[in-house]
Amino acid sequence: MAQLRSRTSTHGRNMAGARALWRATGMKSGDFGKPIIAIANSYTQFVPGHVHLKNMGDLVASAIAESGGISKEFNTIAVDDGIAMGHGGMLYSLPSRDIIADSIEYMVNAHTADALVCISNCDKITPGHLMAAMRLNIPVIFVSGGPSESGKPVEGVTDGRIDLVDAMSLSADETVTDAQLAEVEENACPTCGSCSGMFTANSMNCLTEVLGLSLPGNGTTLATHAFRKELFLEAGRKIVDLARRYYEDDDESVLPRSIATKAAFSNAMAMDVAMGGSTNTILHILAVAIEGGVDFGLDDIDRISRLVPTLSKVAPNGTAHVEDVHRAGGIPAILGELDRAGLLDHTIHTVHSPDLTSWLDEWDVRGGKASKKAEALFHAAPGGVRTTQAFSTTNTWDDLDLDGENGVVRAVPHAHTKDGGLAVLKGNLARDGAVFKTAGITEDLFHFEGTAVVCDSQEEAVQKILDKTVKAGDVVVIRYEGPQGGPGMQEMLYPTSFLKGRGLGKTCALITDGRFSGGTSGVSIGHISPEAAEGGLIGLIEDGDRIIIDVDKRLLELDVPEEEIERRRTAKGPLPWRPENRERQVSQALKVYAHLVRSATYGATRRPLD
Repeated sequence: MAQLRSRTSTHGRNMAGARALWRATGMKSGDFGKPIIAIANSYTQFVPGHVHLKNMGDLVASAIAESGGISKEFNTIAVDDGIAMGHGGMLYSLPSRDIIADSIEYMVNAHTADALVCISNCDKITPGHLMAAMRLNIPVIFVSGGPSESGKPVEGVTDGRIDLVDAMSLSADETVTDAQLAEVEENACPTCGSCSGMFTANSMNCLTEVLGLSLPGNGTTLATHAFRKELFLEAGRKIVDLARRYYEDDDESVLPRSIATKAAFSNAMAMDVAMGGSTNTILHILAVAIEGGVDFGLDDIDRISRLVPTLSKVAPNGTAHVEDVHRAGGIPAILGELDRAGLLDHTIHTVHSPDLTSWLDEWDVRGGKASKKAEALFHAAPGGVRTTQAFSTTNTWDDLDLDGENGVVRAVPHAHTKDGGLAVLKGNLARDGAVFKTAGITEDLFHFEGTAVVCDSQEEAVQKILDKTVKAGDVVVIRYEGPQGGPGMQEMLYPTSFLKGRGLGKTCALITDGRFSGGTSGVSIGHISPEAAEGGLIGLIEDGDRIIIDVDKRLLELDVPEEEIERRRTAKGPLPWRPENRERQVSQALKVYAHLVRSATYGATRRPLD
């Protein structure tokens, strides 16, 4: 029988010392023998009926106690990308992922917790939790804070519902007045929760469902809906059950590495490309797989992207928002459509279901067998009022969106495109790969050729876009923003938003060794590897060079003779390359990150030290 970690001396503690330590934290003698559940909380919310901030961990802790477990909660750092966006603070966003993962590992191993509940919501936070879960390989369950509701249309400016990306794009539109822009900003984020489109936060929370580590509805149930509260409570109940199955019954099938297998990663990426999730998900999926020792890389993602069609186009790729995906049946509905087309691997199980068939039978509202609980969950609708109170609405849709031909989630025969919404490109400009969210464009843009406008920083790119240096037919090149060159591989939403705001979203392209926000659309290619700092060809592009982008051929090419490329490389000198005209203060913390980090091909994970 596996021993409870909190009761064993294998971690260097004798039992008398262990009992004294736990009593100091409020445990009683009768508590020994109960599983100790760590709650890693990176999310705080308003709870209805309370005037003070109440920790979501309290909900999970109450359910753990009722189920016979002991909870010990701790917090991690949590960089808010919305606040960090557009200035030097964004350099810290991706590096924070490692600090989050490390802090969870430190707390769980230092205190020998038996199991873990991960409460997260935003862009790098869920990936950091996932990396820790795969490292630790103890029973775990994820529960997110949930997406926000979308904003109401602004008369005379927008026709459909809006989100924060609309506000950013419209700020570069000279036809929009300051008063109109202020109204857009007031309406863009009307409630608590992660941003309402299929941006990185929501994409990652949806992926936890398919990896098998969270409950159905985790990725799409609104933060404001009462059904979200039940997810927190069920997570608390379920983790005690998983812990007992492992420690009392020696059931290793409940462990993260038994659940999040290569088959689960393949299914998760199939769902991701089907819904055109954030390009950041590729970076994070690679990192999580590496932490778990799963043989899953860019070649696997490329293979899946060629087989799986785009079934859903959600903001910023379309007019729908996550609340609309939920009404269409959420992640189980997307999986159901993929499964009916034979595109999923059935050799998986989850924290809540023994196999894929039973999971979809119960939760896919399009499959004809869904439970009443599933039907009720996916009827959950927005409250339609400005609020920071979680669980504050019980609104329901009159009916579900089950239209597989023209609905928010389509059936495979009616897919938007035959290929998936994410693609891996290679070529002389991306020898080790680059990532393109093809769901953000129409098929007439799958082949694009343009003239390079070279920028050695995000700031330079923004300046050249806004001062109209960039014109139709150009390819904006942003380099030295990779993991090492940034350092930090900052997310760049402003350049793509401003291109869109200037009306250049369909006539310009943007390529970078940095990365994009999940809110990015248009011909935008990121994660170019090798990056400029490592001697990648992107570091040798000059203004006026011809660049070729071809989705069908999966090609990213610099159309310059090889002899000229070699001349430039020789003139550039030894590595590492650095930008010539960029003033940027780099802290010691970021210098350490740059020293340890690997390329985006490896998920920007740390270099192995052994």
